[in-house]
Amino acid sequence: MRIDKFLWCVRFYKTRAIATEECKKNRVFLDDAPLKPSKEILVGETYKIRKNQIDYTIQVIQIPPNRVGAKLVPLYIKDLTDPEQIEMMKSRTQTQNYYRQKGLGRPTKKDRRELDDYTLEWEDE
Repeated sequence: MRIDKFLWCVRFYKTRAIATEECKKNRVFLDDAPLKPSKEILVGETYKIRKNQIDYTIQVIQIPPNRVGAKLVPLYIKDLTDPEQIEMMKSRTQTQNYYRQKGLGRPTKKDRRELDDYTLEWEDE
C-alpha cells in the first residue's frame, strides 16, 4: 500500500489528496529521508510525520484493507510520538481557546437577545 493512501486510511489526514500533498511537501519521513507519495509501506517501519508544527512518530502494525474507523486505528498503527510533542500540542490548544473578557468584542447571540429585550422594554414605556 502507498504511504499517502495508508495515512488517509488510518485517518491521519482527512482526504487522500491532502496526504499526497503533504508527502510532496516533504512532511513525511522514513529514517529522516523524505518520502514520495508512491512509497510502498512495510509492516514494522517507523514513520515521522510533521503536522501542525508537531512531529508525530508512528509504527505500522498492520496494513488496513481500506479506510478504517477511528476506534480501529490502534489495530494498524502504534503512536510513538514524544510526550514533549504531545504536551506542546495541548498547551497550544489551551492558549488558542482562551476566554475573552466580558464586554469586549462582538456580542454573543445571547448578549444580543438580552440587549434587544432591554431596548424593547424602553420602547414599550
